[in-house]
Amino acid sequence: MDALQKQYPKARVVNDVLFVKSDTIYTSAGISAGIDLALSILEELTDPLFVNKVARGLVVYYRRSHQHTQQNIYLDYRNHINPKVHQVQDYLVEQLASELSLEKLANLVNTSPRNLSRIFKEATGITIGEYLTKLRIEKAKTLKNNPDFTIDYIAAECGFKSPRQLQRILKSTA
Repeated sequence: MDALQKQYPKARVVNDVLFVKSDTIYTSAGISAGIDLALSILEELTDPLFVNKVARGLVVYYRRSHQHTQQNIYLDYRNHINPKVHQVQDYLVEQLASELSLEKLANLVNTSPRNLSRIFKEATGITIGEYLTKLRIEKAKTLKNNPDFTIDYIAAECGFKSPRQLQRILKSTA
């Protein structure tokens, strides 16, 4: 980024975004971000529902917008080798709408709640609760792209207690 800015001082180099649209010039942060950019352009030409069908056909699980950073909750916090923590992370991603408890997660990996909390924080750098909240927010932001989904539906799919709680959290993270 620094080298690019130095070589082209008049250019406005934007850091930590997936893609940028500036008039008729579109750029992306790489190949995967280029897919997100292409889907975004397609959405401008058609509609979000059609783009969702295309993304599913490409087996692109989540379509990200230009507002997303290069960081990704589904990849971040996974650069460790603890299989129990990976198993809990996978379970959380799959069960966001379910009633989740520390005891249930600990039983899943045959350990105590206290030990699970300790090894999770040690492996990821954040608590299980923080990770779960980040997952829920990311999924909610993604589901909001579909105009057919109500705020009530999104809140339920993401495991929020109420649509009001979801709206409050989204507002505080905006």
